[in-house]
Amino acid sequence: MVKMRSIQRGLMTLTAVVLVIVLTACSSAAETGGSEGKVQVTATTGMIADVAREVGGAYVDVTGLMGPGVDPHLYKASQGDIRKLEQAKVIFYNGLHLEGKMTDILEKMSKSKIVTAVTENIPVDELRSGEDTGGTEYDPHVWFDVSHWMHAAEAVRDTLMEADPEHAEEYKVQAEQYLTKLEALDSEVREKIQEIPEASRVLVTAHDAFGYFGQAYDMKVMGLQGISTAAEYGARDVSELRDYLVENNIKAVFVESSVPAKAMEAIIAGAAEKGHTVSIGGELFSDAMGAEGTEEGTYIGMIRHNTQTIVEALK
Repeated sequence: MVKMRSIQRGLMTLTAVVLVIVLTACSSAAETGGSEGKVQVTATTGMIADVAREVGGAYVDVTGLMGPGVDPHLYKASQGDIRKLEQAKVIFYNGLHLEGKMTDILEKMSKSKIVTAVTENIPVDELRSGEDTGGTEYDPHVWFDVSHWMHAAEAVRDTLMEADPEHAEEYKVQAEQYLTKLEALDSEVREKIQEIPEASRVLVTAHDAFGYFGQAYDMKVMGLQGISTAAEYGARDVSELRDYLVENNIKAVFVESSVPAKAMEAIIAGAAEKGHTVSIGGELFSDAMGAEGTEEGTYIGMIRHNTQTIVEALK
């Protein structure tokens, strides 16, 4: 009997050792990509995940935390998100406090793994202030100026080259190809906006996400809410924006895929009471891209969709 218990204890010890080896291997595989050898990347927003896939190509496996219609300003990380972050070898996030409370988690993780804010290379003097519109020190919606998003692509490139030097040259080439596409996109947007008569280049949206777009492509931008959707708006904000639409004969406003439309509908109804007709010019993608597998589910496709929607409604 004693010998049997000794054998059982030995088997239990052996099982425990094997389990530790398996778990360690799984953990290592999660960070490096397992048998495929891909670098495991976790990105907070869809726009960042798209850049990581473009620059990383076949050498990365990218997981995005925030899908279509998700508002990053109000986002709270789940336990599942924490696991995805922990399993990643590389984490990309926007920075400039777009991710709100998640920033603290990401900063803590930066002590044990590669964590990069893709906005870190944008010159500070090119950032818009966010303090005047209920936001943080800087406006985080930098992706609406394509030239700024080129800096983000470069930050992704440099980080992947550091994390996976074996494929550094491939990342460099793929980044150059993507940057060429972004440069063409920047020119394309600039030309399209010129189709709108100058007096009609007024973009009115649910929250002030398009400031960089207006600054880069010569449009006046107005939002009912401030930089962050966490900022409250009141009856005075609604009435002031309504009066502006009436007084300036603005014909269209835009709703956003990640922000409820009811506030803009209230403004339209208020303008109608004053005898002025305002229509919804279309839905824009602001803080989140479209569904995966659609044109709007990529950064370039999202920017093209927004630009075309704006031009068709205002020209």
